[in-house]
Amino acid sequence: MSETTGTWLTQEAYDRLKEEYEHLSSAGRAAIAKEIDDRRQEGDLKENGGYHAAREEQAKQEARIQQLRRLLDTAHVGEPSHGDGSVTSGTVVVATVAGRDMRFLVGSREVAEGTDIDVFSAQSPLGEALMGKKAGDQASYEAPNGNQIAVTIVSVEPFTG
Repeated sequence: MSETTGTWLTQEAYDRLKEEYEHLSSAGRAAIAKEIDDRRQEGDLKENGGYHAAREEQAKQEARIQQLRRLLDTAHVGEPSHGDGSVTSGTVVVATVAGRDMRFLVGSREVAEGTDIDVFSAQSPLGEALMGKKAGDQASYEAPNGNQIAVTIVSVEPFTG
């Protein structure tokens, strides 16, 4: 699995997400099923706001379960590579992007939970443009409006949380 096909996670983030997945797929499912059944008992389903709200919550929960399952199945778990100073998933990049200085993590928002660092996935246009590059390198990526955005990497360091 390459670093661009999976998500880098610290062991702590992986464990936290796995715990959330296990809770949602067991006790969480049971709780929402009970809530739906309780609301169903209230009568006419067409005008039962509580029932419809519970079904909406169930749909959101199932989507989160699927998202977590995909994330956990494709995760690269461990410490980020301290390798050769190039941008990989799990590195913090300081760069000049379209003339503006930015500091961000290339990786997953799940890893950066509880921090205030911006995050770009390795699969994002910016992330893809920077993968494998080093401090001093220049790159560009295509913005949604079709414009090319210039990027100059200032520094690359491992994410420490």
